[in-house]
Amino acid sequence: MFKRNSLTMADVEFLTDQEVDIPLEGDITVPGIAKSDDELSTLDEPVKETIKRDLTAVGKKFFHVLYPRTSFVLLKEWDLWGPLILCVFMAMMLQGDEKVDSMKDGSPQFAEVFVIYWTGAFVVTLNTKLLGGNISFFQSVCVLGYCVLPLCLSLVVCRIILVFGSESTGLFITRFIFVLAGFGWSTFASTAFLGSSQPPKRKALAVYPLFLFYFIISWLIISHKV
Repeated sequence: MFKRNSLTMADVEFLTDQEVDIPLEGDITVPGIAKSDDELSTLDEPVKETIKRDLTAVGKKFFHVLYPRTSFVLLKEWDLWGPLILCVFMAMMLQGDEKVDSMKDGSPQFAEVFVIYWTGAFVVTLNTKLLGGNISFFQSVCVLGYCVLPLCLSLVVCRIILVFGSESTGLFITRFIFVLAGFGWSTFASTAFLGSSQPPKRKALAVYPLFLFYFIISWLIISHKV
């Protein structure tokens, strides 16, 4: 016959007064960042230093886009500051004159460029994930956004050409060459950074949306006449 155990109030008070030392498992760290005991917290640094550090990081990523090589800076230290700056810059440059009807001159509005830019990056990133790419969502958006830089430079050249010259066949061919060069450089840079993250047998399926994304942006630039 089994004996029924019962706890008295004294036993309960004794158990609650005891300190149970249970070690916590896990490590709350940011992946890809080395640990350092001497590393200072960025919460205590001046705002000026924070802005300077972020701008320096954005500038380095711009350099890697203009000079693509075997580097994982855009993937390990991803951010969305560069893509946001390029998106706002492109939307402002492509926006048509308020005095002219945008339906007549073919110039997109700010919101249209903004939606095309981020929706295109989202669709390309989603395609990359569905194909089994070993890359995070924000890493892909970061690379796609930064690689628009060559097209932004071609947009600046096209605007300068239109300011100092009237529209003609020769100027259109010149603009087309610069936009084509920017399109090719953007596509090449993005594939250089994202190519290793794609399965070997599905790289063609991953490159096609990249090609289409930069082609649409190139079309917005070459069709802009104001």
